[in-house]
Amino acid sequence: MTRVLVVDDSPQILATLRLNLRAREYDVRVAPDGGQALTRAADWHPDLVILDLGLPDLDGVDVIRGLRGWSEVPIIVLSGRAGSKDKVDALDAGADDYVTKPFGVDELLARIRAITRRAPVDEVSPTVQVGSFVVDLARKAVTAENGKGVHLTPTEWGIVELLLRNPGKLISQRQLLAEVWGPNHLKETHYLRVYLASLRRKLEVDHSRPRHFITEPGMGYRFEP
Repeated sequence: MTRVLVVDDSPQILATLRLNLRAREYDVRVAPDGGQALTRAADWHPDLVILDLGLPDLDGVDVIRGLRGWSEVPIIVLSGRAGSKDKVDALDAGADDYVTKPFGVDELLARIRAITRRAPVDEVSPTVQVGSFVVDLARKAVTAENGKGVHLTPTEWGIVELLLRNPGKLISQRQLLAEVWGPNHLKETHYLRVYLASLRRKLEVDHSRPRHFITEPGMGYRFEP
């Protein structure tokens, strides 16, 4: 049974999430503040943490940093802070996803399913299906349904590899820029817009309505299988 730790100072949200998650057979524990969250995470070792940023004792970003000091547990931020800086700070600290309050329970459950079914990076298959295309990460080859090859540039491969090795996970703009272009290009977000548009033209059936390479405005990108 998947263990989920919910951290929020709102009794109503804790009760709502506890009820909905338990109804779907998740094992749920809750914490009303950052201190108890860190203690329960250390004692219980959850498979997923759902975390509010506005906690009474610690800022949620500090809780993320505390968890990342020893754990790679997936973290979904659930916060009323909708500003880009808050989102970027949380993602840079190590959060895996960000959902803004008020939120839909169905959307949150979908994000939870995406993260909890994600295989560890070293277990990702070298061959990934992207719509009607097959991407072979080991051979660096893309094949269309008709058997024809699709050419990707080295930079496009850098983006594709990072996204496909983390299915369902939100990859921040800063992480993409740092890993593909290097730490001196963290402000060049226009690079991402250009290259993601190119990838969608090559690998999406309808590049104007992408199904697999998804933009999360102000935050980053995710690959949806």
